[in-house]
Amino acid sequence: MSIPKSHYFEAQPAVPSHPRTVRLRLAALDLELQADRGVFGSKGVDLGTMVLLREAPPPPPQGELLDLGCGYGPIAIVLARRAPEARVWAVDVNERALELTRLNAAAADAARVTACKPDEMPDDVRFDAIYSNPPVRVGKRPLHELLLGWLPRLKPGGAAYLVVQRNLGADSLAKWLGEQGFLVARLKSKKGYRVLEVKAGS
Repeated sequence: MSIPKSHYFEAQPAVPSHPRTVRLRLAALDLELQADRGVFGSKGVDLGTMVLLREAPPPPPQGELLDLGCGYGPIAIVLARRAPEARVWAVDVNERALELTRLNAAAADAARVTACKPDEMPDDVRFDAIYSNPPVRVGKRPLHELLLGWLPRLKPGGAAYLVVQRNLGADSLAKWLGEQGFLVARLKSKKGYRVLEVKAGS
């Protein structure tokens, strides 16, 4: 599948800015977030993201957490609100998305969110948990490279939680991750999405 030039995988989205407000309702949280064209989920928080936030285990209360492919920050902000003593890294290549994440985190009282591009992440940071609605539409090879770049940065005993649409290759991705030596479990299958738990192999 080809990716249009205006897609959200670019550092500088080609489409003009057109901000809008979206609502994130999740248990006790009810947040208004700023979104924009050229950023994933600009018309509303993506269903896969909501499945991940509802079905994945809660984050550890402390340590280093990663939202990989943060968009405008819904996952990172929920992690920060659920684990206020943890540091949450929100990583994306899209600079418009990162600016929105910073804006939204400040508005949502999520002070321990740090939004940055991948090459701005300190090399020595290791993660207690990773949460991601990964960009499967970027293509299989770039997606595999992305995951192989970040999953090995889990701390011993840490886990990654990925949400992937079933008809976009969730099961084949789980199989491939297992072939790379990771321990993969399907935690939930809901509304056409799989929630996968990924841990380092022995």
